[in-house]
Amino acid sequence: MLRRRAPGVELAQALRLLAEVERKLHQDLAARQHYEEAAELCRSYADPLMRAHTVRHLGDLYQELGHPELAEPCYGEALDLYRVQKDTPPLDLANAIRSMAVLKTDSGNTEQARMLWQEARDLYALVNVREGVAESSAQLSRLAG
Repeated sequence: MLRRRAPGVELAQALRLLAEVERKLHQDLAARQHYEEAAELCRSYADPLMRAHTVRHLGDLYQELGHPELAEPCYGEALDLYRVQKDTPPLDLANAIRSMAVLKTDSGNTEQARMLWQEARDLYALVNVREGVAESSAQLSRLAG
């Protein structure tokens, strides 16, 4: 019924929330379908921050499912959107950078990974997220050694 009554932003929000629940329940196929549909709707209707958030989470799911080739464009899209918005919360940007840093680390792209982990660490420090600072610092140490 929501698909007929509200085919834009409201449906995208509902699909994203549904996908988040499915992801937590390890219903990966359903989560993927709902994230993909929400991302497409966001590209047409939603504000840039909602789009960035949705696409980043889709990228995270792709990464978890072992599809880094699908995750990377999602992370790139999310980062591009977050970086141009003046009202992007620093924590959202830090989390998106972290996702790309994990991908680059896993793929062996040490130089890019190092730059991303440094940027993530700086943002996590700015918003006082100790766990983010600790993880980023550990990754930087590992990449340096």
